[in-house]
Parts: sequence; structure tokens; C-alpha cells
Amino acid sequence: MSDLVTGDAVVLGLRPARLPSRGLAILLDLAVYVTGYVLISVGLTMATASLDDAAQAAVAVAGFLLFLVGVPIAVETLSHGRSLGKLACGLRVVRDDGGPIRFRHALVRGAMGVVELILTFGSIACIASLASARGRRLGDVFAGTLVVRERVPGTRVMPVPPPPPWLAGRFTGLDLSAVPDGLWLAIRQYLTRMNQLDPQVSATMAVRLADDLVARTGAPPPAGVPAAAFLMAVVHERQSRDAARAFRPSAVGPGPGFAPGPAPVPGPVPVVAPVPYVAPAPAAPVPPVAPVEAPRAGGFAPPA
Repeated sequence: MSDLVTGDAVVLGLRPARLPSRGLAILLDLAVYVTGYVLISVGLTMATASLDDAAQAAVAVAGFLLFLVGVPIAVETLSHGRSLGKLACGLRVVRDDGGPIRFRHALVRGAMGVVELILTFGSIACIASLASARGRRLGDVFAGTLVVRERVPGTRVMPVPPPPPWLAGRFTGLDLSAVPDGLWLAIRQYLTRMNQLDPQVSATMAVRLADDLVARTGAPPPAGVPAAAFLMAVVHERQSRDAARAFRPSAVGPGPGFAPGPAPVPGPVPVVAPVPYVAPAPAAPVPPVAPVEAPRAGGFAPPA
């Protein structure tokens, strides 16, 4: 994975494409371009049969430059780095900062591709790609671009850990309507990865997310509840509300074609003999239960 950093200090987790996938994409592109070039060359030869040799040579050179240089540049510019071969292999050409390429990037890559891919039969491109840490050829180096993989294997979604039992049902009256989806997503990602973080960093992130959640709900922070446990309890409360809303039975009335049937005829009411009352047996004495000590108040103060 490539550690590209944008101007906003955001690390982009891009997967650079390696030589096998890039070679296959280039072969597919060349097959399409060469096929189109041969068909157009035959048509141009028949159309310029009446011209002299110099004119025919000029037309041949113009057709070569158009289909083997101009067409790839136009395709990469209009598709933002996804030619037919790259589309089939799940690749894309991006800038060094992760943004889409423009005409100048495609122009440099196409001009260098004539030397790397066509004149030297791809030998220079293979050597440069193997020597580069990110699999770039010379055209990518001069253009400031990178070929990345768009199709990456999906990761398994980890469930949110359950809250402590003593927090069950404590936040049923909390108003969660003002909490945005972005904050829910950030809380869920933190809870599923909190055990992979440094304890100091994890505690700081939990306090920050808990403060944002308290500010959105408008309720004071609960006393004696750790920040991570508070986040777990609120997320599970939201999931419980969503599940109850999704599986709530809806009242369905009769359709427009429903006609009520005849009322039943009342019959004789059966007489039930009275059952004699039996007094319950005296219950055994219950031993006294020791009082449970409540959790100590800590608040959402960040760790020292």
C-alpha cells in the first residue's frame, strides 16, 4: 500500500499496480489500437492511391501518430485514466497526490510510451517498473502519475463490542435525532478498531468522540461512565431503535373490496361452576441482599 500524503496531511491508502497487471492492460490497449490502426490504414491506402509517394507517406505517418499516440492520450484524458485495458484489469492512472489526471499528464505518458512501449517493445518500461518501488515506468515518473488498483479485496466488517451489563437500558430516553451519520460512522470505526490502537491514543479518541456525541444530544455527560463504554451503549441503543422500527408490525386495514359478512347469531351463554378459592402457601423468607456499589465517577477527562 502506498503512503501518499495530500496537502491536507491525509494519508491515502492506494495500492500501486505491479508489472503483471499493467502489462496485461497495455497488451489489451495495444491490441485495440493496432486493430483500429490497421483498419484505418487500409482505408487510407485505398483512398490515397491516386496520390504520389510523398503524400502517401505523410498520410501514413499522420495516421500512425493519430492512432498510436493521439488516441491513447485522448482516451486517458476523457476517461480520467481508465483506458479499455485498465478498465478490464481494474486499474486507474492518478496523480501523485491521488487526484485525477489531466491532458498534460496523459500527453507526457503518451509521448514517453512511444519510446518505452512501441520502439523498444516494452523493454524499457518493464525494467523501469521492476526497479521502481511503486511499479512506475518512465512516463509515470516524468508525468508525476501512478497506476493504482481500484478492485481491492473487501475486508470483514467487525461488530461493535457490547456495552457493560450495568449500562443496559440507561440511555433509552436519549434524543439521537441530531447526531449526523458521519459521527455515527466515526464512532463505529473507532469501536471496531479500539483494541488495535495504542491505549493512550484510544482513550483520547474515545473522549473526543464522546464529547461530540454529548454536544449533539444536548444531554449532560453521565457521571461514572467511561467514554468508550458510553459510546458502546449509545451505539447499541441506536441499533435497538432501528431494529424495533424495522420489525414493527404495521396496521393493515381491510381492502377496498372487503364486504363484512353476516353478524353471528348469539347463542345461550354457558354456565361455569364456581371454583373454590385455595389460599397460597406461605413463601419462604428471602435473605437480605448486600447493596451493589455504584461505579465511581470519572467523567470524560482525557488521560494524563
